Amino acid sequence: MSAPDKILPYAVVVVKLLKGPVEYVDRNIWEKLIQYKVELTGFLMQLGLMLVLDEQDGFAFVKHSLSEDDDAYVSWVQRRSYTYEESIMLVLLREMMAEFEIGEATTRELIKKRREIKEYAELHFKEGASRIKFLKEIDRLIDKMEENGFLQKTENHEVADEQKFRIRKIIKAKVDSEVLENFHQQLTAHSNP
Repeated sequence: MSAPDKILPYAVVVVKLLKGPVEYVDRNIWEKLIQYKVELTGFLMQLGLMLVLDEQDGFAFVKHSLSEDDDAYVSWVQRRSYTYEESIMLVLLREMMAEFEIGEATTRELIKKRREIKEYAELHFKEGASRIKFLKEIDRLIDKMEENGFLQKTENHEVADEQKFRIRKIIKAKVDSEVLENFHQQLTAHSNP
């Protein structure tokens, strides 16, 4: 079996993008992505994919450029559906990111302890059955957000609530400012019957 004549210099980036988002913290891949972004865009278009690149925030991912109704549609990117509680946690993490970016941050990354994420989530729920159910599930939801790539554990700690997580900027692509505003309107309407 012979090796291919020429492997594309950005092949490793394509493979990474098909597996999930790429961030600037993965320096080698990020540098290749930036270096070959024009070639990557053209190659991915041939597969029915579009490169979404946010150089300022340091993340990139691919999404389908064709609709499912299109004859040439091929599903390359894994789609995830979220439960109601997971969606709420996703929005809350995005809100934490928005507050961090508006504030006078001295670092590029938002790092929070599990305890801080839980306390933040508690602020958004009034007393009642749905609040109690949500609070019982917060640890599971935090783990689910890590599994889905929105949180990244930065260190292990003996005390679970002291574990630190980096809230990944890719969350901004999943939950934009319009979704955040709609969430606030729903919360206001729910708390003022």
